[in-house]
Formats: sequence, C-alpha cells, structure tokens
Amino acid sequence: MKNRIIVKLGIWVMLFGVGFLFGSYRGTSTTGANGEQGEAAAEGQLALAVEEVSSRGSTVQTKDFTEAEWATIRLFEKAAPSVAFITTSNYRLNYWTRDVSEIPRGSGSGFVWDKEGHVVTNYHVIESADKAIVTLADQSTWEAEPVGSAPEKDLAVLRIKAPKKHLNPVPLGSSQNLRVGQSVYAIGNPFGLDQTLTTGIISALGREIKSRTGRPIRDVIQTDAAINPGNSGGPLLDSKGELIGVNTAIFSPSGAYAGIGFSIPSDVVHWAVPDLIKYGRLIRPSLGVTLARQSQVVRAGLQGAVVLDVIEGTAADRAGVRPTGRNQDGQIELGDIIVGVDDMKVNNVDDLFLALEKRKAGDLVRLKVQRGNTEIDLPVTLDPASVQ
Repeated sequence: MKNRIIVKLGIWVMLFGVGFLFGSYRGTSTTGANGEQGEAAAEGQLALAVEEVSSRGSTVQTKDFTEAEWATIRLFEKAAPSVAFITTSNYRLNYWTRDVSEIPRGSGSGFVWDKEGHVVTNYHVIESADKAIVTLADQSTWEAEPVGSAPEKDLAVLRIKAPKKHLNPVPLGSSQNLRVGQSVYAIGNPFGLDQTLTTGIISALGREIKSRTGRPIRDVIQTDAAINPGNSGGPLLDSKGELIGVNTAIFSPSGAYAGIGFSIPSDVVHWAVPDLIKYGRLIRPSLGVTLARQSQVVRAGLQGAVVLDVIEGTAADRAGVRPTGRNQDGQIELGDIIVGVDDMKVNNVDDLFLALEKRKAGDLVRLKVQRGNTEIDLPVTLDPASVQ
C-alpha cells in the first residue's frame, strides 16, 4: 500500500514537471513573438510620428515664407557653394634688413568654373598681385596660381589644387535673351563679408564700360542689385540660379553702391574663359594688318580703321587689302580704311577688334573698305592668330 502511494506521488510530480516545462516553453515562444511584433509596432509608430512632425515642421516653415522667398532661399543655398572669396597680397623687400614681408593688397569674389580647380574672377581683382588666396564656401583656403587674364574684358582665371569634392562649378546660363525687368541675384563678398546675397532686376542692356586697357567692353548688363567693393568677380545669376554675368563695376562718385552696377555678359565669359585656360590670353583670328593709332585717324578727320601695312602672305594680303605708302612723286598715299565687317559698322580700331573677337580662324568675312572715294567689299578668310 505504501509503495503504491509513493509510485502515484512520483507520477504526479513527473506530470506536474512536464506540464510546467511545456508551459514555460510556450510562454517563452509567445512572449518572443509578441516582443518582435511589439518592437515592429513601436518602430512603425515612431516612423509615423517622425513623419508627422517633419510634415508639421515643413508646413510651419512654408507658412513662414512666401513662395518667392522660398525660391530665393533655395537659389542661394544651391549657388553659394560655387562662390569663392579671393584675397591678394604683395611681397615687399626691406631695403635695410633684406627681409621679405607680405602686404595685404585687396579682396574680391570669384566662382568655381570646373572640377579641375579653375576659378573665374575679374582681372582688376588680381592685377599686380604677387599672391592670391581662394577661400571656398566650406571655408577651406587654397593658394592660387594665375592661369590667364584678359584685361580688355576684365576677366582672369586662377587655379587651385583642391580635391573635386570641394569644387562646385556654377551652372552656366546664356545672356543672349535677357530682358530688362527680369530678376537677378548677385552673390559675393562686399567689404570682406563672405557669402552675401543681393537681389534686383536688370535695369538696362547693351551698356558700354571701359576695361583696364581703355578698350570698351560692350553689351554689358546694368543692374540695380547691390554691388559693392568686394563683389567684383562674383556671379550674377538668373532666377534658375544660372550664370548670366560676372559682376565687374559700380557707377558711383563715392565708390559705394548707388543703384547702378555692371556685369560682363556670360556669353562673353563662355568663349573667353576656355582661351584663358588653354592659352593664357584671348586668341582672336588675324587679318594680318598694322593699323594707325586712333588719335592719328581722328586728327586726320577720318573714320574707320586705317591700314598702314599689310603683312605678306596673310589673310589681308590674299584678299588684296592695300597698305599706306608713297606714290611715284613721294607723296603719302592713304591705304584702305576698314569701315565694316559683315553687317557691323567699324568706326574705329576698337570696333574692328570687337567685330573679329567672336570669329574663328577659317571664317569667311566680308570686309568693307573705303579706297579713295570708292567703297568696296573684300571677302577675307581669317587666319589663326599666333599664340606665341
């Protein structure tokens, strides 16, 4: 009897143990599954919460600004990384100690042209400087080497050895179809205050200003966007954030902004910068003539570009252009006077240079010359200019 009781008790203990273990296993499995589902649910709720907060924040921001303001903000944030701050200095040798010191010279703006590190600015920003430092939008600074310059267009190109990840080229636009009244945006470093945005409109087109060489720069953009000292060399952008000009000068008796600023049109920059990068200067096609100084032409009461000499074997020689010389009696016989190129009128030497600068070697042009009392047309195939 006693043994049977012990056996029954043992069986009950064993059954109880098995049931306990089975229940524990099932509970663990259920808890694990519920835990994973709970974590997934929590993550989903968190994502929804973040999305809701972000959406609510975006709505608040949108309500804080108008659509026009948002467009300007986005334009600046996209274009600002392309704009650079340029500082220049000169070296001075102490006569007594023979020590060399570096003297700050000035500052200006520029913009990244390509991923090769070329930076475009005004010629007058780096003129006569011994050293130039370029500071990019990420505040990294790089010593720049001069690549090429065109004083007659107030343009220059520098190069910095920055990694490509630091370089954000400005998007290029066209200045061909600009209209008076359209919105423009200037980014630069007026008075050394980096990354400054000013806005305005195109006030006029087709303006003419003098370059550092005294030769005119034509088809210049006039704008009322504030341009001050230090803005020189910075980009003028349209509403798409594309380059339409390079800020170059202000019209002000005091030297501070007075409502009139000028920018070199981007179409000039498009053809000038590749020449500056490749040759170091602008390369124009050649006629092969020597011209009289404009002061001599004016004193003689003439109008046009007076040909003094024609170089043998050149485009002008092949076309039959006549130089100035002496007749059998020893009297000076005036050569041809160039008064037109194709449909462009030539009133002086500057007009002739400007008429040829957009042509390329091999182009056929119609040269209109005054020979004595007769005006004749001469077809001329332009020669390549020497790059030496």
